[in-house]
Amino acid sequence: MTDTLDPLVLDLLEWIDRAPRTYTEVMEAWRTSCPRLTVWEDAVDRGFVGRKLVRGQGAQVELTPAGRVFLSRHGRPVVVTMMEPVVESGVHRQA
Repeated sequence: MTDTLDPLVLDLLEWIDRAPRTYTEVMEAWRTSCPRLTVWEDAVDRGFVGRKLVRGQGAQVELTPAGRVFLSRHGRPVVVTMMEPVVESGVHRQA
């Protein structure tokens, strides 16, 4: 099933990479209750996206290095930025 979702995962990653996205914005645009359309969940499970807390802005979603590599390997444009540490559920880790 993952291979069939790859085009949608790539669309999600490209969309996130184009501009800063809040977690709420991403959920409103990409979350689904359909068990066969797990684009957001697949991107998270595969380590392509991470969340970080930004003071005054809440949770932000950004691509991890693995997400950027996945985009690049599939011929999609990648915005070059420096990744900052990702904070998830109070645990600090490097993306």
